Amino acid sequence: MKISLKRLTLASVAVSLAMVSTATLAKVSPTEVAKLSKELTPIGAVRTANKDGSIPAWNGGITSVPAGYTVGDHHIDPFSTDKVKYTITAANVGEYKAMLTPGQVKLFETYPDTYKMHVYQSRRSASYPEHVYQASIDNAGRTELVEGGNGIVNAAVGIPFPVPSDGLEAIWNHILRYRGEALTREGGQAAPTASGDYTYLGFDDQLMIPYGVKGASADKLKETNILFKFKQKVTEPARLAGTALLVHETMNQIQTPRQAWTYNTGQRRVRRAPNVAYDTPGTASDGLRTTDDFDMFNGAPNRYNWTLKGKQELLIPYNDYRLHSDSLKYADILMPGHINPEHVRYEKHRVWVVEANLKSDTRHTYKKRVFFIDEDSWQIAVTDIYDNRDELYRVGVAHGLNYYEVPTQWSTLEVFHDLQSRRYIAMGLDNEAKMYDFSAELDDISFTSSALRREGRR
Repeated sequence: MKISLKRLTLASVAVSLAMVSTATLAKVSPTEVAKLSKELTPIGAVRTANKDGSIPAWNGGITSVPAGYTVGDHHIDPFSTDKVKYTITAANVGEYKAMLTPGQVKLFETYPDTYKMHVYQSRRSASYPEHVYQASIDNAGRTELVEGGNGIVNAAVGIPFPVPSDGLEAIWNHILRYRGEALTREGGQAAPTASGDYTYLGFDDQLMIPYGVKGASADKLKETNILFKFKQKVTEPARLAGTALLVHETMNQIQTPRQAWTYNTGQRRVRRAPNVAYDTPGTASDGLRTTDDFDMFNGAPNRYNWTLKGKQELLIPYNDYRLHSDSLKYADILMPGHINPEHVRYEKHRVWVVEANLKSDTRHTYKKRVFFIDEDSWQIAVTDIYDNRDELYRVGVAHGLNYYEVPTQWSTLEVFHDLQSRRYIAMGLDNEAKMYDFSAELDDISFTSSALRREGRR
């Protein structure tokens, strides 16, 4: 099933600049930058409602925490009184295909008796701090792609390309969307078998994001060439506990590729891990996701040709506070075939559509990937993934919400459905874990190979 171009509305700037080489792409004009304070939001979303009003006008999203919320709690649902508007099942999915991706439709075909979508009122709740909005406007007039699009310069803090002209710029917007300055988190993942049995894999994560620090300098970031540093330790099950991973992600990933190290408890030593990239299977994933599936897409984009297809109105998970709630147990969410749809909220939103096609001289498990990116946050909401036979292979879904104490829009759970094995992996399970700490004070010394060794031995 192909996406009809009639369902897509091309952004005017994409039309005017579509033929410009990414190696020499000019910064957008002052006229385009000015739109970010008028008809567009500071990160490039359309401010107005859609034609029938089913997608409301942007009003800034959530700008204060709900009454009763305390930092450290699982997040209170600001929209808990909203009622289901309609439910999509295998019996009526044909009526809604225009608002679904081919992969989403395939999930109804694969699980006709159990898969469903409860659709609610659309609420444009995504928001970022004012300094991030201002940084995004500043970036719009100066940020450029380098090294064939596999790096950026002259960007800091905000969205690098709020008025994107091609698919590479759009995917960099996802990679560099604001997620705070640093955080620690607990949680884990599970990959249920076809019968629903699973083993929970627990993690302790630490993330430091120099790119997102308020007042960060584009010149300094270019000098250090570091976007973020990530450290992860397995906490359970016992046979894997202590295994650890360290990643240094770079701004120019061709000039200096991603640097990664692993600590193995059996060998009790740290090793370089250059294979932590691209289509290497993800950690303890049963082969159900690739390394670059993490966060819906991460790493160097150099193995694909990227095309900005335009925009589409799509039903995507949004404001998934119920799925995030600590009133649920993991067993309430995980079921055979897919997560429990009774806990998932869908809304209609405008998304950017970006297609990535594998270059003829490179290799990857995925021949084509189509990303559907929320216009209000640049968070990838859904990705349809095709194999080398041009058949749908996997469908990735990010269940997003606003972490309003920051604020930032991010996923609470990412689910990758493998259509061939009829299994899935759910990453980010946190209902029974301590909540994210976005106020964590981390420093570079915590992200060295020595620190990884100490972390693994604890």
